[in-house]
Amino acid sequence: MKNYTLLFVSIIGAFSFSCYGQQSKINSADKKYDSYAYIDAIKTYEKIADKGYKSEDMFKKLGNAYYFNSDFQNAAKWYGELFAMSANVEPEYYFRYAQSLKSTGEIAKANKLLEEFSAISKNDSRGKLYKEDINYLDQIKANSGRYQIEDAGINSKYSDYGSFVYNNKIYFASARDTGNFAKRKHKWTGEYFTNIYNADLDPATGSTTKVNKFKSAINTKFHESSPVFTKDGKTVYFTRNNYINGKKGKDDKKITLVKLYKAELGNDNKWTNIVELPFNSNNYSTAHPALSPDEKTLYFASDMPGSIGQSDLYKVNINSNGGYSTPENLGNTINTEGKETYPYLTSENEIYFSSDGHPGLGGLDI
Repeated sequence: MKNYTLLFVSIIGAFSFSCYGQQSKINSADKKYDSYAYIDAIKTYEKIADKGYKSEDMFKKLGNAYYFNSDFQNAAKWYGELFAMSANVEPEYYFRYAQSLKSTGEIAKANKLLEEFSAISKNDSRGKLYKEDINYLDQIKANSGRYQIEDAGINSKYSDYGSFVYNNKIYFASARDTGNFAKRKHKWTGEYFTNIYNADLDPATGSTTKVNKFKSAINTKFHESSPVFTKDGKTVYFTRNNYINGKKGKDDKKITLVKLYKAELGNDNKWTNIVELPFNSNNYSTAHPALSPDEKTLYFASDMPGSIGQSDLYKVNINSNGGYSTPENLGNTINTEGKETYPYLTSENEIYFSSDGHPGLGGLDI
């Protein structure tokens, strides 16, 4: 009897130790997830999942970590595990799962989820927009084929985005490896921090030359992106992590967000007077500037208080004295409970932007 007791205690002890070790790993992954270190969190969660562990919370976070990195195929996989495990899932996951499925071509399954999302989120504009435009795919198909899309000749295997053409040069953000001695990776994406690059652009053919890193104090060891120049070339607005004069700012959760900055071109052809815009905050993000044709209005994306969704489009007046008006939300004709971002103003004063809240093909659409 004594031997049986010892065996039973040993089994219980081993089981408890295994559970403790597993919970310790989950706690570690949760900390990474909460600090936006999604790539590291994914690695730990998937090791746990591969051993057969199932958890609604883990499946949500795995799906989200991939979703926020625009890896919709893997996001759909883990959201699928979540829905297979539970019939009582928050409405936002119906939307994210649908977006992920659309991005991988599973349109019928995605639309079924959007029907359910609309039914359980009656006041959410994304559901209303879907119901009002249920044949949106026919409209997209009817409008497709009007443009020929080609590789711009400047892309890398890393993220390349946020382009702006000025004075026969194309400026853009890239996470490519430029061979610097100190290489710093962003834990959200697992890629290098982005800097601004440029390349000469042939106005007749659209062809580009060799890509060069924008040699300027604008680029730092953190993220820079989405520059927009004034017509006279003397002012540039851009996005950067909350970092200026060697100091890094953080929000209440100790996270460094992004802000809008402005720089001026000095007589020596160097960018100086780099300042953050006065409506920035350590506790919300402002990003992706765009200028109106008369350069009297600055448009941008933000999740500041008063936003309708995860990020909205705003505008401010640029006053003659160099100051700015109070940010104004562009309203619910444009903004949804999802993400609206990357505004661009044409010479005809039309605004183009990216959104995952308006009916589309999944992820961010134009």
